[in-house]
Formats: sequence, structure tokens, C-alpha cells
Amino acid sequence: MAQNVSFTQMKDGTKADYELLANSEHAYVALTADRVLDELRRQGQASIEGYKITRLDHGLQAATRAQRDGADIDWIVGALLHDIGDGLAPQNHDRFSAEVIRPYVRWDVAWVVEHHGIFQMIYYAHHYGWDENARDKFRDHPCFDSCAAFCERWDQASFDPAYETETLAHFEPMLREVFARKAYDSAVIREGFVSPLPVDPTTKNAGTHKCSGVSNSSNGVIAATKPSNGSAPA
Repeated sequence: MAQNVSFTQMKDGTKADYELLANSEHAYVALTADRVLDELRRQGQASIEGYKITRLDHGLQAATRAQRDGADIDWIVGALLHDIGDGLAPQNHDRFSAEVIRPYVRWDVAWVVEHHGIFQMIYYAHHYGWDENARDKFRDHPCFDSCAAFCERWDQASFDPAYETETLAHFEPMLREVFARKAYDSAVIREGFVSPLPVDPTTKNAGTHKCSGVSNSSNGVIAATKPSNGSAPA
């Protein structure tokens, strides 16, 4: 029979109570990858209507494109999960998705996932009378080029039902490897380092430029005058 804490208000908890919870939390955190996989599977069953593919298929296609371009595991898992927040946070799914992966991937990958919504607006915002160049507020950020390339090569292009996409089972070992990492390990996060996207095989250009310094906007909030993710395409 599972043990429970003695309190009904946290302020009344004892050391023994919180030691019990620490042990329980360790076991719970260890199952994060399972819960993320469950959410991905749900995206294959219940998705935004109107698209030609499900949100699961979109994530799989983005990750497949990233892997075939030669991206490393952080970029692949970032591509796979960039829309994982769609179900619970459709109006700010980009930030939600970034928080899911932030403890386990490089900071630039998390930044790109966090801001991909506003960068995606360049493709469709004019149809709604919005500012398609809203991303320009981040023009001087060291991750600007990475985010633009991520959206161009792996996000906006990944709505094709005819594209030969890898299965969730193919990506599961990579996802589990990432979520098995120590959370917020500085050796993983590498704050301030901008990892180059692989060269685009269609243009022979890399996805980033070299910049020094880190903008304060890396932890900022996207202006909410229009949906940060676009409640339209993502």
C-alpha cells in the first residue's frame, strides 16, 4: 500500500513527509519520456482539423527531415516535440513545448522551439492581416538564423502526406535518451552556444551565423497581441 504524507496543507509537512515526496518525485520524473510518448500518440488520434496530416505525423515528419539533413539528437528531438503543447496550450503551444524539453536539451534548441510560432507567421500572417515580419524583433538574437532555418526546412515544409516519414518507434530511443539526461546539466544546456544546423542539402548553406553574446530575450515572453504560435499553422 502506498504511503501518503501526513499533511493537508504544505506548511504543516514534516521532514519525513518531504523525504517521502522526494522519493516519489524521483520515480515520477523517471517516467517523463513515457508521458511524452503518450501525448504524441494522442496527437495521432485527436488533432487540429483541416490539415492533411495529424499533429503526430507533422512532428514525425519534421524530425525525419531534421535527421535526414544530418541534425544531431537535440535538434531531432526538438523537431519531434516542437508542437507537443498543441493539445493543452493551443494559444501558446510554442512556449509550452519549449518548457517540456528545456531541462534536457541545449539552450538554443529550446529557444528555437519557444519562438518558432512567431517565426512561422512569415508564411501566413498576411492572410489574417497580421504582421508577417513580427519575428524581426529578434533579428539581433544569436538564434535568429537557426529559428528561421528550423521553420523553413523542418516545420513549414512538414505537412506533406506523401512524404516518407519515420515512425514514432524509430524516434523513441532518441527521445528516451534525451529525457534520461540530468535536468539542467550545464554540459548539456551550454548556455550561449549556438549549435550550427547541418548544411541545407538544397542550398549548401548552414542554418546559423556566428554571433557572440546572449540576448535577454532568450527567456522573454513573445508579445501576445497576436497568437504567439499562430492559433493557425505552427
